[in-house]
Amino acid sequence: MNDEILEQYREAGRIAKRILTTGAGMVRPGAGVLETVEALETMVLEADAGLAFPLNCSFNEAAAHDTASEDDERVFAAGDLVKLDLGVHLDGYVADTAVSIDLGDHGELVKAARAALDAAIAIARPGVSAGTLGGAIQAAIEGHGYRPVANLTGHGLDRYVLHSSPSVPNIGHAGGALLVEGQVVAIEPFASTGSGLVSEAARAEIYGQVSARPTRLPGARRAVELVCERRGMPFSRRWLDLPKKEIALANLVRQGIFRTYPVLHDVPGSFVAQAEHTLVILEDGCLVTTA
Repeated sequence: MNDEILEQYREAGRIAKRILTTGAGMVRPGAGVLETVEALETMVLEADAGLAFPLNCSFNEAAAHDTASEDDERVFAAGDLVKLDLGVHLDGYVADTAVSIDLGDHGELVKAARAALDAAIAIARPGVSAGTLGGAIQAAIEGHGYRPVANLTGHGLDRYVLHSSPSVPNIGHAGGALLVEGQVVAIEPFASTGSGLVSEAARAEIYGQVSARPTRLPGARRAVELVCERRGMPFSRRWLDLPKKEIALANLVRQGIFRTYPVLHDVPGSFVAQAEHTLVILEDGCLVTTA
């Protein structure tokens, strides 16, 4: 970490905060999911920044990894609890931030996730363990009467890498990696009215390249060419302007060149709230780049 890199992280955070705040105001009953997602993604590009991943727009019991499909007809409705999770990067330096928008009566659940994030940020400094951060998150969520999602975590961020060490759990445990000065960490508590465990749904609109092996199918080769500049960062199916792309994508997943990111959800009928900020660990505490 040097001053130039730190400023990249700070500016990415400023862009992400501004656009996520705008997005939260766009989520209202009757608004279209596709139109909202594409408008916010376009704002990132118009800010001369890059999308670190497709804008996640996850409903109700879905916690993460949902985004609009190219023919998405969903609209936001009264009673929904919507999570917007935005990743912005400048030259690979990432700001990752999320907010929950309550269109129903889920205010206390939203407060629980936010309180957990605040509790973790308050103690984040060199030498603090990931398990200790998880304990603060768990205590705050359970103190509001909800369950932390035990099998989702916050994560370190490196250049063009969205998930690196340390992994920051939503539940406390002894030990874990110690925070060190210069690390960049995304802390993202999830609070649930359900089981506190997420599983994979059938829906998957997000992909990522995980290997560079050759492929024979022309459409598959073209798909790899279209996403190679992302350096492994996730992308949306709707971003690919490619004939017969479903065949190409299925082929690439089967070969282990691409992977899918299925929607992660708690039990049907439950609600999950998320809050997230990106932190740079400093000598005597942390700098929140997305606040």
